[in-house]
Amino acid sequence: MRVLDAAAVSAWAAGCVRSLASLRPAIDGINVYPVADSDTGSNMLFTMTGAAAELDVAAPETAADALRVLARGAVASAKGNSGVILSQVVRGLADRAEGELDGPWLAAALGHADEVATGAVSRPVAGTILTVLHAVALAVRGDTRQLGEVARTAAKEAAHALEKTPLQLPALAKAGVVDAGARGLVAVLDALVGVLTGTAVEQDHALEVPVVAEEVYAWEVMYLLDGVDEASLPILRKELGGLGDSVTVAGDGSGSHAVHVHCADIGAAIEAGLTLGRPRRIRVEPLLTPTPIEPGGGIDRTVVAVVHGGGLAEVLRAESIPVLEVPEGTTPSVEDMIGLLNEAAGRHVTVLPGGVALTAAADTAAGHAMAADRDVVVIPCTSPVQVLAALAVHDAGRRTNDDVVAMAEAAAATRRGELRIAQEESLTWVGRAQSGDVVGLVDDEVVLIEAAPASETNLVAAAMKVLNRMLALGGELVTVLSGAAAPPGVAEELAEQLRVEHPEVELAGYAGGQADAVLLMGVE
Repeated sequence: MRVLDAAAVSAWAAGCVRSLASLRPAIDGINVYPVADSDTGSNMLFTMTGAAAELDVAAPETAADALRVLARGAVASAKGNSGVILSQVVRGLADRAEGELDGPWLAAALGHADEVATGAVSRPVAGTILTVLHAVALAVRGDTRQLGEVARTAAKEAAHALEKTPLQLPALAKAGVVDAGARGLVAVLDALVGVLTGTAVEQDHALEVPVVAEEVYAWEVMYLLDGVDEASLPILRKELGGLGDSVTVAGDGSGSHAVHVHCADIGAAIEAGLTLGRPRRIRVEPLLTPTPIEPGGGIDRTVVAVVHGGGLAEVLRAESIPVLEVPEGTTPSVEDMIGLLNEAAGRHVTVLPGGVALTAAADTAAGHAMAADRDVVVIPCTSPVQVLAALAVHDAGRRTNDDVVAMAEAAAATRRGELRIAQEESLTWVGRAQSGDVVGLVDDEVVLIEAAPASETNLVAAAMKVLNRMLALGGELVTVLSGAAAPPGVAEELAEQLRVEHPEVELAGYAGGQADAVLLMGVE
C-alpha cells in the first residue's frame, strides 16, 4: 500500500476533482432545501478544483505541507454550504498532519475533521454530509491498522451512512433521494482509497431527480472575511443566525474565514461581515425550492416540537416527531427555529412549543421571511404536558385544519400541575416557603407547601394532593413527567398511589429530564 506523501496528496486532490466532475450532473439535480445547495455538485467541485490548483502552484515537498496548502485553497475556494463543509474536512486532516501520516493518524484526523466541520455549522441537521462524516469518525476511532485499511473502512462506512440519510430527514424521504453533499463526501473518500491502495473504488448510488424548482425562496450569500477578531466570531454567527439558516463561519487556520448563510436579506448578511472585518470575493446566488407537493402526493404536513429536557425530547423523537431540544433557561434562536421548520416535510407545519418563552420564539420564526413558503401554525402551550396532550389527539388522516383545532383544544383543556423545590425563602398565597420545601402549583398558582426534605415520601404525598385537587373537576388521563432531580422511585410510587385512590384514571409516565420542576403533571 502507498504511503501518504506529497505526491499522494496531489493525486488524491486530482482524484477528488475527477470523481466530483463525473457526479456533478446527478448531484446538481438534487435540490432538497435546506439540506442541499442549489448546485451541490458544482459547489463541491469548484471547492476542490481551486484547492488542487493552489496545490499545483505551491508544489510542497512533504505530505503535511501539501495538506495545509490544500486546506487553505479549499477554504479560499469554498462555494456553497457543501463546499464550506468539505473545506473543513480537508482542514481537519491538515490540522493533525504531524509526524508519520499512518493509519492511526488518519483515524484521529477524521475524528478531528468531524469536530471542525460540525463546529463550523451553527445548527447541524441530521441526514446530511455532517451525519455521514460523524459516522465515519466513529467507525475508525482508535483504528491502528495500516493507512489503506483505515481509509477503506472510512469509505465503506460513508457509503453505508449515505443510504440512511433519507430515513433521517423528512425532506429527503419526501423527494426520494440521498443527501447530495454526503454523496460528494463518499466520492472524496473513495478517491483517497484509490490513491492509497492502487485500486479504483466507486460506490454506485442511484440518485432520483425531484421535481424542478420554480421560484426563488431565498439567497445564498457567501464571502471570505479577513481581519476579523476570533473573539467576534460568535457575534457574527448570532447575527447571521437571526437572518436565516445554514450558517457556517469556517476558518482556514491562517486568519481568513469563509462565511455562508441562506437568508432573505442580502445586504444585512454582507453588512454583518463589514462591521467585523473585510469581506471579499462576495457571491450571491438564488436559492430555489421544490414545487409544493400536490394533495395526495405524499407527506404534505408535519408536526414538530420545541422543548426543554432531553428525556422529553427522546420521547417525542421515538414518535417520529422532529424535535428542537433547547437547554434549560434559554430560548432558541431564529436560525434554530427556522432549521426545525425546514426539517419538516410538506408545506404545512404545526409547531408544539413546551413553554411560554418557547411559544414566543416559535411565533417569531413563523412570521420570518425565511419561513414565507411554509404554512406554519403555532399551538400555544405553557407546559410540556400540553404538548403530549396535543400529540395524543393528532391524526394525520384528518383534514389539516380539523387536526390543528383538535390539538389546540386538547392542549388548552389540559390542566397543569407541578412540584418544585424552593431555592430560597419566599412568601406565597398559601404561606411562607423555606429553602428546600416542596412547592405544589396548579395552573401556575401555588396551592400547597410541604416542609423539607424533598424525600420520595414527601414528594408522592405532595403530588397526590395536587392531583386530587385537579381531578376534583374530572379527568380521565394523568400524564407525569419526572424531572432530572426526581428520586429514582418516585414515579413508580406515585403510580401505585394513584391506582389506589383513583382506579378509574389512566396514567402515562415519562422521564422528562426537565431541570426546573421535580414533577410535571397534566390532567385531561
